[in-house]
Formats: sequence, C-alpha cells, structure tokens
Amino acid sequence: MKVRAILNPRAGVAARHALAAVRRGRPSWSDLEVLVTTKPGDAQALASEAARAGVELLLSVGGDGTANEVAQGLLGSSTALGIVPVGSGNGLARCLRIPLDPAQALAALEQGGTRSIDVGTANGRPFLNVGGVGFDAVVGADFQAAGRSGRRRGILSYVLLSLFRIARYRAEPLRLEADGASHDLRPFLVCLANGPQYGGGAVIAPGAKLDDGRLDIVVIADVPRPHLLINIPRLFSGRLDRSRLYRRLVAGSAVLTGAAPFAYHRDGEVETPVGRLDVGLLPRSLRVRVPLPTMNDPGGPFQRE
Repeated sequence: MKVRAILNPRAGVAARHALAAVRRGRPSWSDLEVLVTTKPGDAQALASEAARAGVELLLSVGGDGTANEVAQGLLGSSTALGIVPVGSGNGLARCLRIPLDPAQALAALEQGGTRSIDVGTANGRPFLNVGGVGFDAVVGADFQAAGRSGRRRGILSYVLLSLFRIARYRAEPLRLEADGASHDLRPFLVCLANGPQYGGGAVIAPGAKLDDGRLDIVVIADVPRPHLLINIPRLFSGRLDRSRLYRRLVAGSAVLTGAAPFAYHRDGEVETPVGRLDVGLLPRSLRVRVPLPTMNDPGGPFQRE
C-alpha cells in the first residue's frame, strides 16, 4: 500500500512522539513518507498532491483542524484519510474509535478497512465531524486565542475556558430554516452534527451516523446556567438527548441567519462572524480508514451495509 503522512508540528510534544511512531512505520507500509507542514494551507496542498500521485492512504498526524485541512485536499478522490490523533479534542478520531496512542492508532489503521463518509459544508467550506454556532464557537475562539498567546492547549484548558465564559455568555436571536420549516430561536448553541460527538468524549448527537446523507441539527436551549451545568454529566454519558433543553432536527441542508453577525466553527476552527450561514452536505465524498471493530459494530458511526 502506498502511504504518506502529513504531520502538524504545532501539536507540540505529542506531535514529536507521534512522528517517532510514524517513522517506525508498519510492516505493510514499507515506503511510508512523512511530510511536515510549516504554515496554514500546507496540509491541503500536500494532500491534493498526494491524491494526484495515487497515494492510497494519507495519514493526518495532528488534531481535528489538521484532519479537516487534509480532507479538503482529498474530497472526491480515491485516497483514504487515516487519522493519527494528537490534538486536544480528537472528535472524529474518537467517533471512529481510533486509539489515542499513536503507535496503537497506526496498528489499528493498518489492519482496518475503508468507508466513505458524508462531509458537511458551512458557507461552502467543509467540516468532517461537527460545526456550530453559539457558545461552542465563542469558546473555540477563546481557545484559539489562548493557543496563539502560548498558553497550554488541551481538554483541561478548554473546560476551564468554558467555565469562565459560561456565566458571561449572552445568547443572540437566530432564525433556523431546515427541512421546509423556520424556527425563531435564542439558543445557547446550535450544533451541526455529522458525527455523534465533540472532542473529549462529549456526545452531542447520540446515534448520528457519518454516512446517512443527513445532518443532526441539535439546538440547546438558553436556560438558567445551573440547569445547563447539571446536564453536563449527560453530555459525557451520551444521554443529553433525554434533557428538556435538547432539541434535534434532521436535514440535508439548513440556513441560519442572525440580526447581527455571529461566530461559527468547523471542526473547532472558528471563522469570521457572518450574518448568514448556509449549511449543506456532500454525501459519502470522503474515504476514511477505520479500525475493523468500528466497521463491524452495528452500534457504531456507520449505517449497516
């Protein structure tokens, strides 16, 4: 199998450990080539070149943002994306049940198979796992700013930033148009879920499938903060959908508009605020490498074939 790896060195110590594991390779990947990014946009360009060169498997060694950028260069091609997770949240890797240890991830991917997944779009730009508007986008912006200032990244940092922001956050009115209906909202957040979970094991859309041709649009009501906080255990146990603050719509496309520009994110990467967000789906447009137990699990992130 012709395999390449694209590594994001900005992932810090974890990336260096992953690089060592990738360079050791796997028995069936004797010609593994490792490419290191130096600036934003490199991963997409390198992925596009790999697809043109007939690479069969391209490993993304980094976090959700790196996987997103690599995927942009692979959409519609026959090259499969394999994720070696070394980021803060690793949402898609967790959804695919790829081990978080780099050496174990490589072994699972080598022995795995390939499936095609849907890819969401937000104003024409792709997201693989989740996009969103509201509180998670605002905290994502805080998290990115903290990283640029040199503060330590990681799930603990994200949690602390969330707790700091939650008391100060003020929900803004939005209109959601989906599945032929309009909904006037003032939500705490709107999650555009292709997969079932955010990073860190927070399950926002239990039962969501990556290849069913639809998005799970989850609306979390803006309720008093104590009520939000007491539902956090449900978020991590996969039972948030049993809460009264939870509402779920299913659609292949949607439009969100606001009276004022609002922030949104794609796989945790926060974009410039907009007044209108057009959401769509590219059905089964990306091939991904998946551990065999995930492929064969009827309760996993794929529809039964």
